[in-house]
Amino acid sequence: MLRDDINNAVKEAMKAKEERKLSTLRMVNSTIKNADIEARGNGKPPLSDADLLGVFQKMIKQRQESVELYEKGGRAELAAQERDEIAVISAYLPKQMSDDDVKKVISDAIAETGAAGMKDMGKVIAVLKTKYAGQMDFGKASGLVKAALTG
Repeated sequence: MLRDDINNAVKEAMKAKEERKLSTLRMVNSTIKNADIEARGNGKPPLSDADLLGVFQKMIKQRQESVELYEKGGRAELAAQERDEIAVISAYLPKQMSDDDVKKVISDAIAETGAAGMKDMGKVIAVLKTKYAGQMDFGKASGLVKAALTG
């Protein structure tokens, strides 16, 4: 489904002559194909929509890191280009959860799994990833889970 949406958006961007959007969507398609090839090499099926959301989040995180580096280096035009790419990719992610919502679902996941300590952190993260893929930053979430399990 996401693949179809992206392919349709590529066609629309071509018709509208939106060069930045078109190049970003082509890059997204390329990343998806590379991830599918890697999965196939590991004996797995092509990526599902939930897996693609994780790929998109990774792409956004890479661009956010690039924005920081470009701004430190005084390259505002490149930072703006990365921000444009983030905006295009973000359009395919579900609405991000607020910090309060993330904390609530973490406590729910801890209760659901019966997690009692750090050794159960993987179980909690696994539950969060299956239920909320693409809706939260799992880097931040893992820190919150760790704090909840140790505190």
